[in-house]
Amino acid sequence: MLKPLQIGRLSLAHNVVLAPLAGITNLPFRLLCRRNGAALAFTEMVSVNGLIREGTKTLALLKSCPEDRPLGIQLFGDTPQSLAEAANMVSEYGDLLDINMGCPVRKVVGTGAGSALLRDPAGIAAIVRAVRAVTSLPLTIKIRSGWHCGDDTYLEIGRIAEAEGCDAVTLHPRSRSQMFSGHADWSQITRLKECLSIPVIGSGDIFSAADCLAMMTETGCDGVMIARGALGNPWIFRQVLELEERGTVTPVDVTGRAAVIREHLELFVRESGCAVAAREMKKHIGWYARGFAGAADIRRETNAVRTVDDLFALIERITSTSHGHHEDDRQQH
Repeated sequence: MLKPLQIGRLSLAHNVVLAPLAGITNLPFRLLCRRNGAALAFTEMVSVNGLIREGTKTLALLKSCPEDRPLGIQLFGDTPQSLAEAANMVSEYGDLLDINMGCPVRKVVGTGAGSALLRDPAGIAAIVRAVRAVTSLPLTIKIRSGWHCGDDTYLEIGRIAEAEGCDAVTLHPRSRSQMFSGHADWSQITRLKECLSIPVIGSGDIFSAADCLAMMTETGCDGVMIARGALGNPWIFRQVLELEERGTVTPVDVTGRAAVIREHLELFVRESGCAVAAREMKKHIGWYARGFAGAADIRRETNAVRTVDDLFALIERITSTSHGHHEDDRQQH
């Protein structure tokens, strides 16, 4: 099931990739997922209006390094002109451009971007045409199945994207109105795959290595994009490779989790400095803490943390607790 994936001129070692996630897929998290085996990672959503207005804050989202390649850059905007101008500006920063046509969040949709574009197939054609004209980078779009349940514009939009020069389409098979509720309808990925000749990448409800291989088997998709399933779980990429090779995965125990939290924090400190690292790691530790004994305590302690040193001390406590020193620990405090 795992196989090399060709998107335009970009050759990926295999076909399991990390999705663009706002507030999540910054450089430290991307590096962590790559070290665990992600074949491609994306920046957070980059606002074309932010870029065009010379936002250094927006350009900071493109911060990368040699270990962080191949890199996909995801743009969101609502006009062909602004998206083409932004594509031109960022082409030297990455290896692939993706246009967000699926984000359901009100703040994005309210600007006419993200999944709002799904209501205007002709507008999508104009956008892809304009961006294709200014860049030779591989070009992809990420879409949902439609604006409302049942309007299923995804097949028409997929055909338009292919006709206008897109190199692949990623489908999250929920409508915009579903947000993240209910179940992703994987059969829509199958249908899209049947009507396009460019690669179709599936997304939606991938929370384990088994889910990943199941999507490939059930839908015949060319690749899988992991989004929320990577939160607090970056080893999902390694586990997919293990499951494919050996039929089993190595579970991650508490000690292993603590080691990954430490690695993530160290990457954050290196790339963003202590203040940002301390602030941003809190939400990640909330995700890492799911599913082990004492998780509620860990989350409570994390919320009280002020500095990176406090976080390193907390990681030490998680590690020592996992070795069965819980009693000693309590007596010392």
